[in-house]
Amino acid sequence: MSELLGTGVGRGVAQGPVLRMADPLGEPSTAALEGSADDAKQAVASAIAAVAEDLNKRGQLAGGDAQAVLEAQALMAQDPTLLDDVHARIDGGTNPERAVHEAFAQFRDLLVGMGGYMGERAADLDDVAQRIVAKLRGVAAPGVPESDTPFVLVARDLAPADTALLDLDKVLALVTRDGGPTSHTAILARAKGITAIVGVTGADDLSDGTVVVVDAAAGTVVTDPSAELVADVEQRIADRLAAAAAPLTAGALADGHTVPLLANLGSPADAAGAVALGAEGVGLFRTEFLFLDSPKAPTVDEQKASYKQLLEAFPGKKVVVRALDAGADKPLPFLTDKDEENPALGRRGLRALRNHPEVLRDQLTALAQADAETEADLWVMAPMVADAEETEYFVDLARELGIRTAGVMAEVPSLALMAEQVFTSADFVSIGTNDLTQYTMAADRMLGTVASYQDPWHPAVLRLVAQLGSAGSDAGKAVGICGEAAADPLLAVVLVGLGATTLSMTPAALADVRAELGRHTLDQAREMAQAALAASTAAAAKSAAAAAHAV
Repeated sequence: MSELLGTGVGRGVAQGPVLRMADPLGEPSTAALEGSADDAKQAVASAIAAVAEDLNKRGQLAGGDAQAVLEAQALMAQDPTLLDDVHARIDGGTNPERAVHEAFAQFRDLLVGMGGYMGERAADLDDVAQRIVAKLRGVAAPGVPESDTPFVLVARDLAPADTALLDLDKVLALVTRDGGPTSHTAILARAKGITAIVGVTGADDLSDGTVVVVDAAAGTVVTDPSAELVADVEQRIADRLAAAAAPLTAGALADGHTVPLLANLGSPADAAGAVALGAEGVGLFRTEFLFLDSPKAPTVDEQKASYKQLLEAFPGKKVVVRALDAGADKPLPFLTDKDEENPALGRRGLRALRNHPEVLRDQLTALAQADAETEADLWVMAPMVADAEETEYFVDLARELGIRTAGVMAEVPSLALMAEQVFTSADFVSIGTNDLTQYTMAADRMLGTVASYQDPWHPAVLRLVAQLGSAGSDAGKAVGICGEAAADPLLAVVLVGLGATTLSMTPAALADVRAELGRHTLDQAREMAQAALAASTAAAAKSAAAAAHAV
């Protein structure tokens, strides 16, 4: 046996033979243009239209987060700036395939140079270019291989269009050489509950037919596993299936201490699926879908209709809605500054909303009106809040406009350090562990090269969570977790031990987290938390918590 390491997505485990995804299409010929430039431009236009239509159809079939990703890819394909570049190259005598290849490659290099979220999207752009060139050639675009039997898919990386529509009856697990914990491959794999490990060093050496064990919880790919390991994996798979099939119960520790398990949602259409998987409410509803790709903010009535649809799906249940989180990787022409040199540290979240208070007032008004006409328990929070003054501004405005329960997100370390002051006005705090880790560790969460720093197990991050938990307990107010850390079952227990009162996650993770919570009492969770806090690294913290759990 040999072992390869990467970043695991979720807690799944699988074993089976490798089947590799085909390499990309060969680079187009540099031969000169044949025929007229107008005919070549028309061929490109037809290919782009066909690719965009296909991506949109795939998005509609996939739904959820995948739909937003694929629709964004369709918009990439139709980018007028890119098309102008292609046309210019054709006018200069370049053949259409080569013109598409060069134009998209130049833009890709620009994105890579920008780093962060835009750098991660370079792989998406490559996929779009490949699909357009394939249309021009009249051949199928590279994609997931077909097989009569189940397999472990191994690839350099996986395009969103392929990840979104993976046949889960055939694809046992996913292993990629590239990508980080927040790449689209990881995001979509997590949302679909696919056992996956990304950024695997040595993945290129895995060959078709090699039997592997893919353990997302450990972040390992084991080749040629022993019979004992295979038997252990099969038992773990059976245990997970049994837990998922068990009657749905409220989230609670072994001693009966309740921990409501909530869902992170990006659209009202996702509500029914979350309820079916046992979500007890919503811990994070992202409202950006209403605002993205629009030249202006939606009206109060337009927003109200969507909020009502969401709230009606959770009568009597808590629904936590995040006010518009624009900026950084989500720029909006009517709200955020253009050409910020470092938008992740710029005017984003509440900072952008305070600069355009009419947008925030309309959103809060729409939420209050939707709340008045439904029976859910609406909570509203502001994103990217830095201190008590910003907290007071948002809470006062929310109450003025009819919001009954108003709070803030803890994503900036300064908010945790000022937690006691924050709780004097906030009704609750929800911890966004993705951004809190990013800003604590000074490591862009969208950049694969610093993925090792992007670990919420790091004691520095856990200490900030502990401060928030302690301040919330002293104030008698809720402290929720809505970042991806809540989807890690062992870490979920530690977070409860640090003072978290609710956990919110992608719905696919609810069963694993519910089962893990039921194995520990509150005292044991606190012991695990203290063991993790005493460690010096993320890996040591996880090991210490696991060891305390074993005792």
